[in-house]
Amino acid sequence: MIRIQQLGQQFNATKSTLTIKDSRSGKQYEIPISNNFIKASDLEKIKDNNGSIIRSYDPGYMNTVNCTSKISFIDGDNGILEYRGYPIEQLAEKSTYLEVAFLLIYGELPTQLQYDKWCKKIQTHTFVHQDLYGLLSQFRYDAHPMGMVISSLSAVSTLHPEANPALSGQNIYADQKSRNKQIHRMIGSITTITALAYRNRIGRQPNQPHQQLGYVDNFLYMMDRLNESNYTPHPTIAKVLDILFILHAEHELNCSTSAVRHLTSSGVDIYTAIAGAAAALYGPKHGGANEAVLRMLEKIGSKQNIPQFIENVKNKKALLFGFGHRVYKSYDPRAKIVKQLAYQVFDLVGKDPLIEIALELEKIALNDKYFKDRSLYPNVDFYTGIIYKALGFPTDMFPLLFAIPRISGWLAHWCEFLDDPENKIVRPRQNYQGYKTREYVPIDQRKQTDAYIHAPSTSFSTRRNVSVQK
Repeated sequence: MIRIQQLGQQFNATKSTLTIKDSRSGKQYEIPISNNFIKASDLEKIKDNNGSIIRSYDPGYMNTVNCTSKISFIDGDNGILEYRGYPIEQLAEKSTYLEVAFLLIYGELPTQLQYDKWCKKIQTHTFVHQDLYGLLSQFRYDAHPMGMVISSLSAVSTLHPEANPALSGQNIYADQKSRNKQIHRMIGSITTITALAYRNRIGRQPNQPHQQLGYVDNFLYMMDRLNESNYTPHPTIAKVLDILFILHAEHELNCSTSAVRHLTSSGVDIYTAIAGAAAALYGPKHGGANEAVLRMLEKIGSKQNIPQFIENVKNKKALLFGFGHRVYKSYDPRAKIVKQLAYQVFDLVGKDPLIEIALELEKIALNDKYFKDRSLYPNVDFYTGIIYKALGFPTDMFPLLFAIPRISGWLAHWCEFLDDPENKIVRPRQNYQGYKTREYVPIDQRKQTDAYIHAPSTSFSTRRNVSVQK
């Protein structure tokens, strides 16, 4: 109710309006403008002669505001990204991932006392339910680790029925202590689940969490330790990964974050909502973009092939990955930081041959009118994949290295949605263009349609198919 009153005050305080004249009825409408948007509900005033309400049509939400948020700010024209008002450049230079996670979720940077307690709670929840070990061990050796983690996240909800609104009441997350426990558990367990998926993939026994190591160091320890009694990750690698986690922690209403809000609106438990968000992130148009960059550079092969590749892109014979962004119309501020991190990694482990191709491709693209006219500047994915490859991460682990830090951003939006009385269950409208009412036709009176119902068949079915068709 408070939010609604505040919005009402915003609209009443401004005299800016959008004048709409309906040529069908001749009526004129004054729609209030506040913060450069109008309320879609105000369009309900406009009706045709039959009384049907006019609606806005926006596939992909290209120009739709569906929530009020205080978590992150993006100025795509000027290449600005801020978390709770703090520039991403300052956070990457001075903060840590867990401190940034606290900032995103609770709105302010923690004091030393708060930070110490926060880290301890997170670290405690790196120990996961024993049944998850059994679940992950049942996946095939070649199962994609993202599929393993998505399934495991969803399974966590079955291991904690007391945290499931469907079983324990719709208001359980109204209790801040209960909500905090899910936050601690989610941020803590994601690194363990990811490490378990990785170890299962390479056929090695899992490592238990190390309580004396920090968040990122512990993640690398669980992934990489063999039989060393005093193994610790290299501090440069841990620091680089920590900064990458900061850069990937939050990015407004992207596809996966929108999925969290969408699913939360139904009242589903947080683990299922996060699993759904991770599934959205799994898509190659979202979390798989840095892997696509890597494959693109490998396909180019050498600097000598770049001019021809550029021409192929212009002629729509090849796809360019790692350039351009739906939000940024200038250089992605995160990309500048990642580029600097790449050189730190190369100084440690050696320069990957792909970096020379990447640098030359960036140089040519930034000076080419075709790319400048289309605002195709390098984005955060351009160098991230090269760093991960240089550090020895398998390409199918890249989406998980994106998902781990983005958990904190998803949780921040989860909390904000729960606290916002304005939010309702998500239920968009559609533009129906199908058949009007028609009568059911008995099967023996129907005409053959051109519906294509065939599906591919593997070579394993050859003998059976021939036998069945004889």
